[in-house]
Amino acid sequence: MRNENRASAKLWGGGFDRETDAWMDDFHASIRFDRRLYRQDIQGSIAHATMLGEQGIISAADARAIVDGLRGILSDADAGRIAWRVDAEDIHMNIEALLTERIGEAGKRLHTGRSRNDQIALDTRMYVKDACGSSISRLKTLAETMLSIARRHTESIMPGYTHLQRAQPVTLAHHMMAYVEMVLRDMERFARARDAADVSPLGSGALAGTTYPLDRARVAELLGFSRISANSLDAVSDRDYVLDTMYACSVCMMHLSRLCEELALWSSLEFRFITISDAYATGSSMMPQKKNPDAAELIRGKTGRVYGGLLSLLVTMKGLPLAYNKDMQEDKEPLFDALDTLDNCARILERMLATAAFHTQRMARRASDGFTNATDAADYLAGKGMPFREAHEVVGGIVRACASRECGITDLTLDELREFSQLFDEDAYEALSMKSCVARRNLPGGPAAESVEAAMLEAVKRLAEFC
Repeated sequence: MRNENRASAKLWGGGFDRETDAWMDDFHASIRFDRRLYRQDIQGSIAHATMLGEQGIISAADARAIVDGLRGILSDADAGRIAWRVDAEDIHMNIEALLTERIGEAGKRLHTGRSRNDQIALDTRMYVKDACGSSISRLKTLAETMLSIARRHTESIMPGYTHLQRAQPVTLAHHMMAYVEMVLRDMERFARARDAADVSPLGSGALAGTTYPLDRARVAELLGFSRISANSLDAVSDRDYVLDTMYACSVCMMHLSRLCEELALWSSLEFRFITISDAYATGSSMMPQKKNPDAAELIRGKTGRVYGGLLSLLVTMKGLPLAYNKDMQEDKEPLFDALDTLDNCARILERMLATAAFHTQRMARRASDGFTNATDAADYLAGKGMPFREAHEVVGGIVRACASRECGITDLTLDELREFSQLFDEDAYEALSMKSCVARRNLPGGPAAESVEAAMLEAVKRLAEFC
């Protein structure tokens, strides 16, 4: 005779004679984090039950009872009235047990033709689709704030850098639009991840489908999926769409981190390009004069945890045989954390940018006193007929002389310029002004005002394509 014990209370416990160790119950359970999927799990179950009823696999009366019961559970869960049970292990079994408790025998028919393997794949795909849409919306708001800053600063000249050395003059608008381009690519990555998740796996069972005449296309239709999976083994063991989403999070965090690195530098006394609002900075407990760019630094720091989540799942998946393995339970915590971290960071960065003060006069001065017009001086001589490589050498000599005298190229008199080349004329001063240096760079993608304005119009069009 089979002993009556805790094992018999498990929905999978029919073949077990010994109760699960209490530590194992806690170790094994995922309800602490997968309860986040309750809405997706209930919606998927409503669709599955509806299809079972339509196919005559269960009675219409049972299907209606199941759907009504699930809707009641959803309402209670939304209102926070459900205490999820660790001994029920996961969100699927919590909901099924609660359903059976509420509606009786009909609840036991919900799982017909279904496994937790294809059920969790369905829930996670639905969650990823929703989360990618939310990430796109959050990033759209961030891009719009960046565009707003760019619109105000198409004439605000600042130094552009390579190797963190002043290089050539650009505008704040041009600089900010570089990050708009990054965010647009991030949005495209999330859109691709959302499309990768847009595949219904339900009907794949544990690994080999089911003998019941399920209408997989009907479930996909009810849940808003565009297509169904092609292979049952792959459907329950695939987490590429999770990796795609976490990769999108990682690349986006890298972009946010780069901008935050610049904001931290620009807010320092060495740069003094911006003042970060007190709402997004902190002070020192010891040094009264300090104003620290903690929000920017935290975003920069949190990038590492998102990278870590991506790497952890890649390592988890790399050695798994087909099909489902319990290791794959480790996909959800890093996924949730990556999406939460990105959302928080993008939200804070958008507000920090919107409230920051940009010191454009200082930016312009730093462009003027850093020989950022040296390339234009070489181009000027090349335009007068001197080979560019020779012009490069001549201007290098001018820069060395100016550096020793602590002056700029245009601080030299015309006679002094002609000591280096007789090709210099009065028009050199206009040609080498910061305004002219920027204005002449009017190729598509350049920093000239008309080029930046064209880029902004194109960015607005691209943003409008996301919904």
